[in-house]
Amino acid sequence: MQPAYPSARPAPEAARHELLFLNCFRLAQALVYVGLSLSPSTLGWPKLADVGLARGMAVMFLLFALGLLSLTRRSSGHIRWTVSGALTVDIVAAVLAIATMHDARIGIAMMLAVNLAAGALILPLRLSCFFAALATLGVLGHSVFEIQHGDIGMDRELLESSLFGLAYFSITVLCYVLSRQIRASEALAEQRGVDLANLAQVNELIIRRMKTGVMLVDDANRIHQMNESAWMLLGNPAADQRDLGRLAPELSRRLYHWMTSGKLDESATQLADGVPEVVPRFSRLAPNDDSHVLIFLDDTSLVSRRAEELTLSSLGRLSASIAHEIRNPLAAIRYSAQLLAESEDLPPTDQRMVEIINNHCVRLNEIIENILQLSRRERSRPETLDLGMWANQFVEEYRQGNDLGEDSLRVIQASTPVAALADPQQLQQVVWNLVQNALRYGRMPGESARVMVVARHGEHGAPILEVIDRGPGIAPKVAAQIFEPFYTTHEYGTGLGLYLARQMSEANQASLEYVRVAGGGSCFRLVLTPARAGRTTGDAAAAG
Repeated sequence: MQPAYPSARPAPEAARHELLFLNCFRLAQALVYVGLSLSPSTLGWPKLADVGLARGMAVMFLLFALGLLSLTRRSSGHIRWTVSGALTVDIVAAVLAIATMHDARIGIAMMLAVNLAAGALILPLRLSCFFAALATLGVLGHSVFEIQHGDIGMDRELLESSLFGLAYFSITVLCYVLSRQIRASEALAEQRGVDLANLAQVNELIIRRMKTGVMLVDDANRIHQMNESAWMLLGNPAADQRDLGRLAPELSRRLYHWMTSGKLDESATQLADGVPEVVPRFSRLAPNDDSHVLIFLDDTSLVSRRAEELTLSSLGRLSASIAHEIRNPLAAIRYSAQLLAESEDLPPTDQRMVEIINNHCVRLNEIIENILQLSRRERSRPETLDLGMWANQFVEEYRQGNDLGEDSLRVIQASTPVAALADPQQLQQVVWNLVQNALRYGRMPGESARVMVVARHGEHGAPILEVIDRGPGIAPKVAAQIFEPFYTTHEYGTGLGLYLARQMSEANQASLEYVRVAGGGSCFRLVLTPARAGRTTGDAAAAG
């Protein structure tokens, strides 16, 4: 829990004003001492007990005050010791002034109270009370000394000295409490100022990074401010181009039409060549202020992309429900075909028909599995993996579960461990899909497939996992669409494999891209998230 007030000892910068006031008052106090000590004897006031001592003390104190005033800025680094030493000299000088200029004792004692009050604004409470006690002892000690020497009427002065001591302590405590409250208010105001500045920076950053373009236009049709999206939607104009009528005549026309008629044209328009179409919206800064208008530029491509995402999401849920309904009769068909295939007197023609039924049931089941994966977007559970060890384990499991025949599947790994952060189960699905495609399509006609799983370090140490084949590659036009859902070039393909692989990669903060291999072949590169430093690297089983 934080304290209600800041520390009793203020920072050097915060206490500089109090220190300057104390040094200026000390100089005025020294001038008073000099004036009293040098007053003509014909005036008879004040009566000096020792002229030499009074004048010497006054001059020395004046020099001391001038020296401290000149060193105000330099002494701010050691303010506590500076103020403590100065207050000690102030008390000694005040006691000597009372002793040598007895008639002015009340005024001198009152001026000393100002020194103690200023010191309490700077010093901690205990130290401030110490100097209040020292001043009280000095004033009382002088009165007691005078009583012991038999001076008449000193009993009344002893009472006055006691009252001054009480005032010293009261003023010290009061100024200390006020100082704490002032420091708390200053700290709170400073914190509020920092919070407001941070909030303003956050708001500016949010507006600057908004996908919607935002502009502030005055009544002279001049652009005052715009964010990055608005700058791009206007065609990246130069910094000195601020006239909306020249930058975007159509937008300026719509703004004028809205300001005069109050009607908004919601049709899309293109403000510059090579930029998306936008739908402009207008809003005044104040209800009755026509001098400034906010213009919002909604990118229609973002709206279309959002609508596409919603459509895909709805389509995924619909497909999942249909897939569940298809699965039960499909299982019955496949089970019946298996029972029919076990018949001993089945003609060869019927056996071929049963084989076709089984093959299509397997293909249909794969389609259902892909659709169900599209609808089940499970959260990733990342673990720290050594990609080299993981790739060797994956290839070994793949060979055991699939008959490669004459095809080859091997691992190439870096000499040093490649640590990455990923969900091993989802990574297994992604790489299995990529290897399956590489073995199926990544071969030259009449040749066996040669597929490599490469684990290596990329630029800046990023962990990379690649699936490379030596097939004919993918045409550039086709490569630009292979990650889109339901896009396929194979008559038996579903178009969901690579789309699901990229979705699962993004769920693991990784990126999946296609890279054409020089000399023929394809490369699907998966750039993963590096493992955090200080964590032990291991395979999936060890991490689990």
